[in-house]
Amino acid sequence: MKNNDYQKCIEACLKCASMCNYCASSCLKESDVAMMAKCIQLDMECSALCYAAAQLMSLGSDKAKDICKLCAEVCQKCADECGKHENEHCQECAKACRECAAECGKM
Repeated sequence: MKNNDYQKCIEACLKCASMCNYCASSCLKESDVAMMAKCIQLDMECSALCYAAAQLMSLGSDKAKDICKLCAEVCQKCADECGKHENEHCQECAKACRECAAECGKM
């Protein structure tokens, strides 16, 4: 497959990774950081997977579909966790994670 075949998914992954990083750093500034621990952990895992998926897709790796499947699972978990919090950064992250999970799920 050509890079163009993956472009929409690559963009969704990069957007999601960026939002997860922003969410994690914003959660660290919350008054009750301990309450945000699971959100922060999932943000970091999701971001790492999204970056890896985008990189493998841009390389045209034959493992891109495999990592996209895992990425979709983790993105959904992250969306579920972020969705529990009322903070704007968590809600925005949940939205980006859902969009990325949908794109990765199409792979």
